[in-house]
Amino acid sequence: MTQIWRNWSRSVSCEPNTFFAPTNQDDLIRLVKSAQRNDKKIRVVGSGHSFTPLVATTDTLISLKDYSGLLSVDKTAQTATLKAGTTIKMAGELLFEHGLMQENLGDINVQSLAGAISTGTHGTGTTLGNIATQVVGMTIITGDGEVVTCSPSDNSELFKAAQISLGALGIISTITLKLDRAYVLHGKIRKGKLDTTLANLEALKADNRHFEFYALPYNDTVQTRCFNISAKAPKKHGMGRWFNEMVLENGVLWAMSAFNRAFPSNSERITRLIGMATSDADYINHAHLAFASKRYVKFQEMEYNIPAEHFIPVLTEILETIRKDKHKVHFPIECRFVKGDDIPLSPAYGRESAYIAVHMFAGMPYHAYFEAIEAIFARYDGRPHWGKMHTRTAKDLSPLYERWGFFQAMRDKTDPSRIFTTPYIGQVLGG
Repeated sequence: MTQIWRNWSRSVSCEPNTFFAPTNQDDLIRLVKSAQRNDKKIRVVGSGHSFTPLVATTDTLISLKDYSGLLSVDKTAQTATLKAGTTIKMAGELLFEHGLMQENLGDINVQSLAGAISTGTHGTGTTLGNIATQVVGMTIITGDGEVVTCSPSDNSELFKAAQISLGALGIISTITLKLDRAYVLHGKIRKGKLDTTLANLEALKADNRHFEFYALPYNDTVQTRCFNISAKAPKKHGMGRWFNEMVLENGVLWAMSAFNRAFPSNSERITRLIGMATSDADYINHAHLAFASKRYVKFQEMEYNIPAEHFIPVLTEILETIRKDKHKVHFPIECRFVKGDDIPLSPAYGRESAYIAVHMFAGMPYHAYFEAIEAIFARYDGRPHWGKMHTRTAKDLSPLYERWGFFQAMRDKTDPSRIFTTPYIGQVLGG
């Protein structure tokens, strides 16, 4: 019987010829060797939270949903090795039992570790890199079924390329993370004004371990979010966060979004209502719980990395374009900041970075809106988030990455037969 696979946002679906959910590494090796013998293609999926057809295939789809768990912990070195299919949520719970936590996370915790690092998933904080920068070791099953261990000191070139690879170098089997001692975060959510936030932007970024904000189209209201390490005791179920997360960010947003989908001409009016509903909140919790937010409202998303120095001009142009062209959008624009890194395919490679994400409620037309905003990103050396919607091709992308050729050489070495490819991978990475 054919099994249809769909991603979280329902923007992508496929009917793989075969579908497997292995529970051990030996099964992964066997599947790769079988594909090699039979000239088949393989794609591997974690939790399906990417918005692009990264894993869509008509050949073999391998799910890592049953390949999860903690393999080892070194409390002295503050490292831990986990199976690649372990979700960020599960990893947080398992590591917390040993008094350890990841140094930074995004606002979604349902992704698999392998999927999160392979697509360049990130949180926010100018002194902190994306999640892939926390990786200090991996085992990878290459295109010939060989299991290769890599780290900064062992197969270092493969390690560097594999930190963000789109799954094009092989199947990541295990991941070793460098961790922090368990810590508590105090989150402060505040309603503010855009001009004030931008005027104080550098101070907000410098004075907070984690800082991000949401800007509303057709509105000067913003919601700022500051997170800092705290010595206070956690308060797991603060009413302020519950109201913001469950009532405003899910219940109210869903109701307004459904109304706007039915009557799209009301976008500007709805953003004013969202601005009025935005409220302040404080909460204190263990970091692995404080980072994550529940997302019940489905949407489509495009996110780009731009050099940090271009952030204000880019955001200003985005908001002006929405107003001028009257795009029917009401979702807030998410703004985050990340330290540069040295990972060849990282959107943050070689530059202090800002990320800007635009969204559209599921079921509403988004192509014209995303196309207009993507053109702005492109003018400012924007690099797309690998797991979010974009229209870039290998021809567009290769000039943006100084070590593009290095990555392609590693791909030739680990997967010369191109077992781990699809038409979409060919589009963004080339043949």
